[in-house]
Amino acid sequence: MRKAKPKKHVILPDPKFNDTKVTKFVNHLMYDGKKSLSYSIFYTTLDIVAEKMAKEEKPALEIWKQALDNITPQVEVKSRRIGGATFQVPMEIRPDRKESVSMKNMINFARKRGGKSMADKLAAEIMDAYNNQGGAFKRKEDMHRMAEANRAFAHFRF
Repeated sequence: MRKAKPKKHVILPDPKFNDTKVTKFVNHLMYDGKKSLSYSIFYTTLDIVAEKMAKEEKPALEIWKQALDNITPQVEVKSRRIGGATFQVPMEIRPDRKESVSMKNMINFARKRGGKSMADKLAAEIMDAYNNQGGAFKRKEDMHRMAEANRAFAHFRF
């Protein structure tokens, strides 16, 4: 490579839970640089989750982390052109991309939901993901199914 790799941007932990994962999630949730609004949506969401899942005897942050783990894909397919034909080649996902993909899926499927506020929609998506259902979980299952169907092309990995 001609240039040096760019430095990884250091993400500071959030003020309430002191967790960098929360900050990454809030950054994905943010529109137009309105980070304080994103934080308030996220914290409100966790309050809703804590109140609706009181029987779980887990803090809302743990429920959110478990929900993210449940919708994190392990493999994905990438298009690879070989000799005029395009193949869908299954590949393992890097750990940082896994986290990013799962967060983006959760937020996108929460935005598509019907509901009053973004906090309500996100809380519903988190609870569904925690229970292994909902749009984001279905997306992960579809990704795994695609990779399984195209397993024959795994030898084309780059």
